[in-house]
Amino acid sequence: MIRKLYDWTLSWAAHPQAIWVLAVVSFIESSVFPIPPDVLLVPMVLAAPHRAWIIAGVCTIASVLGALLGYAIGYFAWESLGEPILTALGKGDSFETFRLRYNDWGAWAVLIAGVTPFPFKVITILSGATGLSMPVFVISSIVARGLRFFLVAALLWRFGPPVRDFIERRLGLVFTLFCVLLVGAIFLLRYI
Repeated sequence: MIRKLYDWTLSWAAHPQAIWVLAVVSFIESSVFPIPPDVLLVPMVLAAPHRAWIIAGVCTIASVLGALLGYAIGYFAWESLGEPILTALGKGDSFETFRLRYNDWGAWAVLIAGVTPFPFKVITILSGATGLSMPVFVISSIVARGLRFFLVAALLWRFGPPVRDFIERRLGLVFTLFCVLLVGAIFLLRYI
């Protein structure tokens, strides 16, 4: 099922209205859709490198707007969906402790999820459920998604098709390793 959805999404990259399809995919990926917008971003930038910055900008803006939808889902649907499930599992009391911890580190969670392969929608919904500060959430989302999409566009613009394999197979790992090193450095500076 996911493979068919992936192929269907990729098929839109050559469509004349691809930029709008990219905007829609970027928007819904931040809250519910399982396929990342990179599936469209990469072939679109390769096909029109002179539009790389516009494509990355559309992807970033739509993704941040979609993140606000994810936040709203968490904020408004938590009491009707999430809380009863935790209570039924006997974990209702532990959410308050989690919420406080998450909000202390929420900006980092948004930044890390926004640039790594971790599903961004999980963090957007969780941010709403915990009531993470809206300005913190929005700024972190802009920085993370902008970094991710503009870096991909820049690599493709500069190096073209030869860098495609690196982006598709290894860029997520590079971002993840960078985030692990960054968090590790922060931990060391704070606690040692």
